[in-house]
This record gives sequence, structure tokens and C-alpha cells, in this order.
Amino acid sequence: MNYKKLSKLIISGLIALSINSVEAADIVDLNLDESVQRAFANNRTIKQAAANREAAYWSLSAARRQANPKVSWEGSGQKVGGKYYRNSSYNRTFSNTASVTMPVYTGGQLEEQRETARLELNTADITLEQTLQEVRATATTLYYYVLECRNEIEVQQEAVTTLQTHLDNVNAQFRVGTVAKSDVLASQVQLAESQQALVNAQNNFDNAIADLCNYIGLPADTILRPRDTLTYTKYNLNLENCTKYALENSPACAIADYAVREAESAKRSAKSGYRPTVNASINKNINGRREGHNDITDYWTAGLSASWNIFDGGVTSSQVKQTEAAIIRAQENAAAARESVQVSVQKAFLDLYAAEKNISTTKIAVDRAEEDYKIAQVRYAAGVDTNLAVMDAQEKLTDARSNYYTALYRYNVAKADLDQAMGIPVSINVNQYVQAQQNGKTAAEAREEAAITDEDAKVPTAGEVAPVVTISNLDLASPLPSESVEGELTR
Repeated sequence: MNYKKLSKLIISGLIALSINSVEAADIVDLNLDESVQRAFANNRTIKQAAANREAAYWSLSAARRQANPKVSWEGSGQKVGGKYYRNSSYNRTFSNTASVTMPVYTGGQLEEQRETARLELNTADITLEQTLQEVRATATTLYYYVLECRNEIEVQQEAVTTLQTHLDNVNAQFRVGTVAKSDVLASQVQLAESQQALVNAQNNFDNAIADLCNYIGLPADTILRPRDTLTYTKYNLNLENCTKYALENSPACAIADYAVREAESAKRSAKSGYRPTVNASINKNINGRREGHNDITDYWTAGLSASWNIFDGGVTSSQVKQTEAAIIRAQENAAAARESVQVSVQKAFLDLYAAEKNISTTKIAVDRAEEDYKIAQVRYAAGVDTNLAVMDAQEKLTDARSNYYTALYRYNVAKADLDQAMGIPVSINVNQYVQAQQNGKTAAEAREEAAITDEDAKVPTAGEVAPVVTISNLDLASPLPSESVEGELTR
């Protein structure tokens, strides 16, 4: 197809300086599960969530170490002079102080800092799971859209083939004088419109492949060959059970609940301003003077120091009031999250139900449209019906086939959306994780208890940033994805 080759030549000329040239684009055969697994391995959003989780882990580590003893040293040395020191027996001074300090009581501030850091780590774990679920849903939708676009190419290709055959028949009848010239012209116009629809379908497929490749970490010019087809599998789902499961397992609900607990911890931390703080310290001091002989003072001190803001101008009270408002805000957000989850489940379930009904309806419509088109052809050949009736029957047949595949696509996408809305786990069961954490388990222990597989039980870590995926080839020897489909349909 020359227009595609020309477009590829122009594009390759524009970006030739920024891509690596190879002999041909890669050809990858994959199914839905392989697409999702590639997305898990390569999607940058997941890697960002893993990095956030690791940052939260080290934030907790830092919070824990705030209660540890701290050792410091401070030293100084000076040379002194001037008229006040002319008769002095020294011209140099020095001092060294080594200290060990440790907080004994902070009014609960350090404890709440550790609690907040623990909750942030738990939130990061759940957020990572939420990201995985979102990536699974998006990769699934993109893959199904590729299948939908491939089906649309097939539908439009069949329409072009059918109209071309009809045009050949009309031309044959026109040459023998049995039909008018207007029938030929009308058939040519219908064929041209169908060819345009095929071009658009091919372009949509090429763009769908590029979007999927980008999402799962492949170069955009990769020739993907999906091994699946859009099918209908009956799901015996109940809206009430789906909603109940979602409220217990949705990451969004768990994250909102952790935000409430963090706000409550912040309030307790703010209240520490009402209480005194006590610190323990041990100091070793060495001070001296030098001028031919040493005059050194060496001593140590150990004890406790306490401070208490008996009146701080109402600062602590204001901070407590601020955290109380933050708790209400977090609680409202948690309630809104549950309402949103319920709506998401209901919408996905209703979309699933509607698509399911449309599948059976459109399948019947396809069968009847095929029969109607055959009848219209026979009647036209017999001279008892018009060319307009044939083209109208053909257009309805094309629409019926498109509607059938669209219903299949929407059904499968609605199921993927429902899985995400319900919180169907990818690596950890959110409800089990939350229960384990509330029972005193650490984040790593809770993850191990809630993991779907042994591999998922491993604590995720942030790795090195992968290089940017670049388009490897756009030369004339490399076909577009839709051209590969076109070759399959014409064989």
C-alpha cells in the first residue's frame, strides 16, 4: 500500500538521527497473559511504586533510630595574642568535648513518628498492589482493543470484498444493458466509502499496537501478533457479593483507612507538646592552655535534662485542633472512597450485563443480516429489486458484524474493569495484609502472609532505571502491524 510506505518514509526521515537502524522490526507473538506479564516487568509506574515502597521502608528505619543514643564530638583550638596577653604564660588554647545523648521521654512524639512511618510503609505496600491491579486492567483493555481493531479490519475487508464482487456484477449487467449507469456509480461510491473505512480500521489497529507496545515496554514499531480472539465466557456474578468483596479488598479503601490512622497518629504526636521532654547525656571535656607547659582541665559530666513548655502561647493547642480537622478530612475521604468503590463496581457490573445481552442480540442480527443480504442479491439479479436495496442490506450486514465484535470487546473490558473495582489481587490479598498488620505483623511479615505466590512474598526493591525504549526501525522493508493482518486475511 503506497500511501503507507510514503508515510513511513517521511517519518523515518524525520527521526533518523535519533533511532537505531536494524534490518527489520521485531515480530512478537503473545497472548493476554503474556502481555500482562510484560507490563508487570516493564511498566514504569510499577517501578515508581516499588521505589516509593523502598523509600517508605528507609523512612521507617530512620524513625526507629531517632531513639538510639547519639555520639558527638566537638573540638577547637585557638592562638591568642594582643596586649592583654603579652605577659600571659600561654598563647594557645584548646578544648574537646565528647557527648553521648539519648532521649528518655518525649511525650510520645518519637513513638508516634515511628507509628506514622509504619503506616506509610503499609500504605506503600497497598499502593504497589493497587498499581499492579491498575496495570493489569489497562494492559488487558489495550490488548482487547487490539483484538477489536483486528476484528474491525476483518469486517471492513469483508465489506470491501463483497462490494467489489457486487460492483463487478453490476458492471457486467450494465455492459449488457440490464441496469442503469446510476447503479454502477452508486456501487462505486459505496465501495470507495468502504475502502475508506478499511483504511481507518487499519490505522486504528496500528495505533492500538503502538499503545500496547508502549505500555508493556516494547518498541512502538514491533509487529505484535495476538494469539487470542474475543470470546464470550459466562460469568455467574452477583452485584451484592461483588460489592461486599470490593469493600473488603479494594486497595483504595485500605489506603484511605491508613490515611485516617496516620491522621490520628499525628494528633497524638501533636499532643506531646503538652508534656515534658527528658534527655540523658554523658559529656567528656578536655580544655587546656599551652606555652612551654600544659595546663589541662579534664572532667566529665553525666545526668538528665528536662524541659517543659508550660505555656507556649497556644501553639500546641492550635496544632491539635489542626490534626483533629485533618482526621475528619481523612474520615470523609475514607467514606468517599467506599462510595466510589461501590459505584465503580456497579457501573462495571451493569456494563458487563448490558454487553452480555448485546452479544446475543447482535449475533442474531448478524445471522439475519447475512440472510437479508443474500435475498437482496438474488432479487436484484432477478430484476425485482433495486441496487439501493442491495447496498442497504450490505451496510446493515457490516454494521451488525461490527456491533457484534464491539459487544464482545465491551463485555471483556467490563470484566477487566470489574476485577479492578473489586480488588482482585495480583501479588497480595489486601484484606489479609491489613488483618496481619493489625495483628502486630511487620510489613514484611504481613506481605508474606498475604502473598499470592512465594515469589510475591519477597519484599520488592527499586532497581536501576531501564533505558528508554526507542523505535528501532521504520524503513521500507518493515511492514506496519495492519499489513501483517491484511496478509493473514488475504491468504
